[in-house]
Amino acid sequence: MRSSGFSTRRRGLVAVVIGALVCTFLWTPAASAHGTIVGPATRAYQCWQTWGSQHTNPAMQQQDPMCYQAFQANADTMWNWMSALRDGLRGNFQGSTPDGQLCSNALSRNNSLNTPGRWKTTNLGANFEMHLYDQASHGADYFRVYVSKNGFDPTTQRLGWGNLDLVTQTGRFAPAKDIRFNVQTNGTYRGHHVVFTIWQASHLDQTYMWCSDVNFG
Repeated sequence: MRSSGFSTRRRGLVAVVIGALVCTFLWTPAASAHGTIVGPATRAYQCWQTWGSQHTNPAMQQQDPMCYQAFQANADTMWNWMSALRDGLRGNFQGSTPDGQLCSNALSRNNSLNTPGRWKTTNLGANFEMHLYDQASHGADYFRVYVSKNGFDPTTQRLGWGNLDLVTQTGRFAPAKDIRFNVQTNGTYRGHHVVFTIWQASHLDQTYMWCSDVNFG
């Protein structure tokens, strides 16, 4: 009888463990199935890439004060660099995203990304490549890429729609983990600018918006 009871308990324990593993398997893709522009790096991605493995390093406060304030405000902004999305905007990007909240995609948990300052920049020429890394291969209905206007100062001003020049809108892209496309500008941009990107994913009405800080040479 004792052996039978032990066997029953063991089977019950195995069932619980298997159930937990199944739940984990089902949940993990949903939690991680998103992406971001990794080149030129978005603000959250740059902070995660540079400081994710040493986010408690006190040197960050002096070496990268914009990432420091972002980690202090909400470290989850960086841990979830792939999840800056909103559902159901139906293409009404400007009407649903107030000025000053573009870099956070109007997500309050990511508000630190709207803070003006000396964010680390990626050096670019007049024509450059955009690189989306998408963990779940959603594909894209299109991308819109803007560059902040000459005269806009990312170190002192929050980004608004009136501060942007639309430089390209792409067509559709098939599902892939890595999507790359070229952007051509008129060559008049110099110094620190913001590249603002909208990704309209194909699988659902999901809209991602990001700011990448760049230095045009």
